Amino acid sequence: MSKLKNTKINSSIGGFDSFDDCGIHQINDKQSIIQTLDFFTPIVDNPYLFGQIAATNALSDIYAMGGTPLFALNIAAFPSNKIPLNILSKILQGGIDKCNEANIAILGGHTIKDDIPKYGLAVTALINNNDIIRNNTAKENDDIILTKPIGSGIISTAIKKGLAKEDIKNQAVSVMNTLNNKASKIMLKYNANACTDVTGFGLLGHLNEMCAGSNLSAVINYTNIPLILGTENFAKNKIIPGGTKNNFLFLKDDLHFSDSIQEYEKLILADAQTSGGLIITCSKANTQNMLLELNQKESFESKLIGEFKSKQEYNIYCKR
Repeated sequence: MSKLKNTKINSSIGGFDSFDDCGIHQINDKQSIIQTLDFFTPIVDNPYLFGQIAATNALSDIYAMGGTPLFALNIAAFPSNKIPLNILSKILQGGIDKCNEANIAILGGHTIKDDIPKYGLAVTALINNNDIIRNNTAKENDDIILTKPIGSGIISTAIKKGLAKEDIKNQAVSVMNTLNNKASKIMLKYNANACTDVTGFGLLGHLNEMCAGSNLSAVINYTNIPLILGTENFAKNKIIPGGTKNNFLFLKDDLHFSDSIQEYEKLILADAQTSGGLIITCSKANTQNMLLELNQKESFESKLIGEFKSKQEYNIYCKR
């Protein structure tokens, strides 16, 4: 955990330089404001669910750093000359209801006219300086825990192609629609050393940021990675989004896979996620207790997927 007591008051102490999930601004010797903004185009046909998923995704950055959200502002783009305004109302209601679940209010926002609908939130949160969890503070021999299954990018592509059955759709939406607030509180309780959430860069991309920032290498076991129902079958049949392929190409020089890992499995690990789970690192002494409480209180099974080692030739090693 970062210790920030000696940082100059009223200075910005986090941002682009460390690729943290939120910007951090210290307001006194005890507390900081953390802030994030995230929005995107629809990934499901149901406008209400889209609003909920977009809000969940935006809030996730706050939870990844251990913060408590205070309030949010809407950001939206909508083709009001082409699509009825009641669709926008349903999107906004989804965001409102998800923020109510997170016990915060949406205080306003801004909407512009655009040909492609977009929606998300700017979220402001408060955090104790000694509780800030960064993505670049993992320690050697830390265990790596993942709190939600991956595969939402692949499943979303299958949905667009009309290939996903209702049970697969429902699980993917549930994963994307579940807040990371409980996991955030639990990781603080068990002294997590580092954390980030899994979004557009995929599991490998966000883990790679943690490795680079912490100057460590990660060893993960493919068998332990939780997957959304149907992910492997679609990936085997090359139902893979372009963003996922681009992620893998961007990362490949930092990755080493054992011979048993198939090409489609590599792409699953790089799958571009929406509103995924948290990657949490902690000392081995705390792993089992953290996992036990996560799996008592969370909707999806958290898994121990690997550990951090001293810096090697590659940032990430994947075995089976």
